Amino acid sequence: MRQQGRSGPAVWLVPSGVVLGAALQLQQRALTASAVYIGATLLAFALLAVLAWWRPRRHAWAAALAALTFGWGAAGWQAGVKLADRLVPELEGVDLDVTGVVSSMPRFHPLGVSFRFDVETASDAAGPVTLPRSVQLGWYAGLREGSLNARPHTELKAGQRWRFKVRLKQPHGTLNPHGFDYELWLFERGMGATGSVRATQVALPQRLADRAGYPVERRRQEVRDAIEAQVTDERAAGVLAALVTGDQAAIDREDWDVFRITGVAHLMAISGLHITMFAWVAAAVVRRAWRCSARLMLTVPAPTAARWGGLMLAAGYAVFAGWGVPAQRTVLMLATVTLAAQAGRRWPWPAVLCVAAGVVTVVDPWAVLQAGFWLSFVAVGLLMASRRDPATATPPPEETGWRRSLHGVGAAARGMVRTQLIATVGLAPLTMAFFHQVSLVGLLANLVAIPVVTLVITPLGLLGVGWPLLWTLGATGLQWLGVLLQAMAQWPAALWLTAAAPSWAVAAAVLGGVLAVLPLPRGVRLLSLPLLLPLLWPAPPRPASGSFELLAVDVGQGGAVLVRTASHTLLYDAGPQYSQDSDAGQRVLVPLLRAFGERRLDRLVLSHSDIDHAGGARAVLEAYPDAALWSSLAPGHPLLAAASASVRCEAGQSWQWDGVRFEMLHPGPDDHAPPLKPNRVSCVLKVSGGGQTVLLAGDIERREESRLVVHQAEALKADLLLAPHHGSKTSSTAGFLEAVAPRVAVFQAGYRNRFGHPAVQVLERYEERGIERIVSPACGAYRWADGVGVCERDLRRRYWHHGTLNPETPPDEQAESEG
Repeated sequence: MRQQGRSGPAVWLVPSGVVLGAALQLQQRALTASAVYIGATLLAFALLAVLAWWRPRRHAWAAALAALTFGWGAAGWQAGVKLADRLVPELEGVDLDVTGVVSSMPRFHPLGVSFRFDVETASDAAGPVTLPRSVQLGWYAGLREGSLNARPHTELKAGQRWRFKVRLKQPHGTLNPHGFDYELWLFERGMGATGSVRATQVALPQRLADRAGYPVERRRQEVRDAIEAQVTDERAAGVLAALVTGDQAAIDREDWDVFRITGVAHLMAISGLHITMFAWVAAAVVRRAWRCSARLMLTVPAPTAARWGGLMLAAGYAVFAGWGVPAQRTVLMLATVTLAAQAGRRWPWPAVLCVAAGVVTVVDPWAVLQAGFWLSFVAVGLLMASRRDPATATPPPEETGWRRSLHGVGAAARGMVRTQLIATVGLAPLTMAFFHQVSLVGLLANLVAIPVVTLVITPLGLLGVGWPLLWTLGATGLQWLGVLLQAMAQWPAALWLTAAAPSWAVAAAVLGGVLAVLPLPRGVRLLSLPLLLPLLWPAPPRPASGSFELLAVDVGQGGAVLVRTASHTLLYDAGPQYSQDSDAGQRVLVPLLRAFGERRLDRLVLSHSDIDHAGGARAVLEAYPDAALWSSLAPGHPLLAAASASVRCEAGQSWQWDGVRFEMLHPGPDDHAPPLKPNRVSCVLKVSGGGQTVLLAGDIERREESRLVVHQAEALKADLLLAPHHGSKTSSTAGFLEAVAPRVAVFQAGYRNRFGHPAVQVLERYEERGIERIVSPACGAYRWADGVGVCERDLRRRYWHHGTLNPETPPDEQAESEG
């Protein structure tokens, strides 16, 4: 390591050990005592310092083991600090008076606004209390928590100091197979609670100061607001705001769908590509400016000034763009490369990548769990590994004038196509593994979009900060690009969808992608094809003929149950609508169905029209237009027109799929007579197969339960019951429970929902009869097959998940939080 231009094994093994150690720590279901992490970190660091001084080549593997311990301990140490800054259970749902500063750009939407809030002081009715340093708040209009909330102030800005009355809860999110881990997202960003502002007549928010801090966030909001005022096209303004300020929430949902299908989504946010390109351009400008001064050249060489100037300007751009996790990773990578160059280390590019990955992991261990971490490093690695040797390259023809310029343009174009081809093919396996899809038009779309967005639209957006007219030009370019991308997104087979594959298939496909782009003999590269096939066409497991499996999806306050047989799929309810532009269908159900490899949805049963059961239906029907809709929706309901075929569910209907019987028990023909209450016409579906029976009861209440007991008592018998009406006080009567006599009852409800579902007296009623109770906030998605059930939270439990027992938390507090 001390010799110029050479890299010993420690340069490779030490950072790799740090990454592996952090990755191992991230698999822990609960934290070890903080003293163990601190001791391991300090001891490993001391050992690494000794080995670095004393012949590291002879002790490279000892250094790697010490690095692994260091990575494990450092990640655990940081995790303990973050967990100690979480809201204590005793303060959940309590009215709190808090004073603090808006520390992020507020995100306005039709129902209200959400923002990050840094707490300075807090108190409850008894006096001062301690809260997490940062919390995620929402300020919504309308009826909230039993009180009528005033509409949020449109002048809410970053950097303002406010006094609010709030109600908070511990970080909690839905947890489903292959789904987004919202609790990890909050944990990584250091937000120890979420909650809402109570803006009632007796608790009006007070703005105390306009400029209490966070000048960068204030300036970002000013620029975002200026873009929205200058550009009349709201969708183009949203993309420009995302490119300049990093506000990805400004991009319209339909635009995100187009970007995803065409494979250019990485360009429409502040990504590593933008920051790297900015650093390269900034370095070139600094180098040229530096050479204009002989005094500066004598003080600091131009290459050195260019490296550091490019790094500092890129870091400034990343900070202004919101300092998101991808931006942090890129700046750390650039800083590592700059420091290595400054130290005169001419390490091979794999060693540089390893060191950069190690540095990023030490600063942010949870980056290892992000797709962007692996896509960034693998992309750079593939491009470096596939570079052609200059000694073997064909020399350019000895031409002059326009012919030479034309040859240079052609060579640059060929290089760009080759680079994009390598990135597209080489990263396709990882893209499919992380997102279960890959754009088949991505190569062509990126060949157009990368130079347009990176070299034209983004510079216009940045220069528009000084001359707003340039934003109009940038918006015009975005509109033309949007037309092209929209057309490409509509091409047949523009997107290849694949199911979640096992780890061995992912590893084989990644190896295949590497072989396909490396400069290897053709025979070796052909081996990539059989290696890719298991990932391209995985065979997801399905139930055997005559049996079925059920997944009670975790959608928050709402219902959604997936039933799969050997060759058919049924979705019972589609979850809630979360906001005007977000629902369970788009956020949870469609990604889940695709991860399961469901290319066809045979039937969507909507029990009734309430928004917590039908809110995600439109997104599901758009993704699966051939799905037959069975429902109790009233004639003329918009969802009926969105379906290819619709049937009104009535008692007595039945069918069989793969030896599994489906039977509709409610509503009867007379129940559809007006006036209708949606709960009264809930479709009650019974599924029987493989010696197991499930009863899906929708939102029926006492009246409907009594009628079922009187007229269909024998048909109600079931092993598993989807608790009626989420465990409401108006349902789950004693007579109904005795008629069904389930072994297990599943309550689909949101964490600390405002309805109080499931009600305490209802839970006690189930407990008295020895029925196992599964509540989705504590379980996540619940999978039932062959009479055995398992919770997703038990399968994926990690220490950052809500309710996890950790050594510094007393067991009684953990039990209270879990309940």
